[in-house]
Amino acid sequence: MTVARGNPAIHEVLVDSWPNFGVVLTRLRPEEHKDHGDFYTNQMTVYYRDEGAWWALLGGTEVVGWTRAFQVNGMQDGMYEAVCEAADARGLRLDTYRYQALLSPGPPRPRVQVPPGLRLAPVSPSHVPLLNATWGFGGNARSQRYLLGLVRALPSACLLGPRGRPVSWSLLDPLGCLSHGYTLPAWRGQGLSGVILGALGRDLHARGFPIYCGVLPQNTPSQRAVRAVGFLPQPGTFYTLVVSPQ
Repeated sequence: MTVARGNPAIHEVLVDSWPNFGVVLTRLRPEEHKDHGDFYTNQMTVYYRDEGAWWALLGGTEVVGWTRAFQVNGMQDGMYEAVCEAADARGLRLDTYRYQALLSPGPPRPRVQVPPGLRLAPVSPSHVPLLNATWGFGGNARSQRYLLGLVRALPSACLLGPRGRPVSWSLLDPLGCLSHGYTLPAWRGQGLSGVILGALGRDLHARGFPIYCGVLPQNTPSQRAVRAVGFLPQPGTFYTLVVSPQ
């Protein structure tokens, strides 16, 4: 999503043929691979008209770069099975995350206003250690570097408390997907995530971005929060597949 909007994530687009392509892959530009173990930054997405072309790309080319840890994202039938087989054939580890994709037809509609004592602001680089410490998939140097890159390159929003510390926030990831939404436990139950989504959604809408997110199906509070401000569930499964050496 971000490649056509300034390409802040520094991705490139590859096709098997043009204009009658069978598969399209976006990936981090090779010159940006500074850490072969960094699957946070090394992201790919895939779309194919021909599932066989996807299998062929995984099995017969080095476009994916199997010597590096990476993640690949997509929603189409057969995507998971193809990556699973290719990773297994190479003796690589595969971690699978299945998300519910949700789309907001317009800017999200929060149920509450900004509470007294709080104020809206973009997330600052100085906030990244807090974001990293509270992220269930983070807490390490690579994840902190990745989050810092998102904050510096892509839209974000947070609510700052009386002491200037974020109490609720959301970012945009390299796919243009709303992500890393979090509210500190002491501030939950007040609709703050809806306020954040409303503010960030208005910004994304003005920039011409679609407004969508991926939520784990078992994350009931987040499912409830995004649906309450107008997000609609989409058919299929939004896969994030993380491949790394054993």
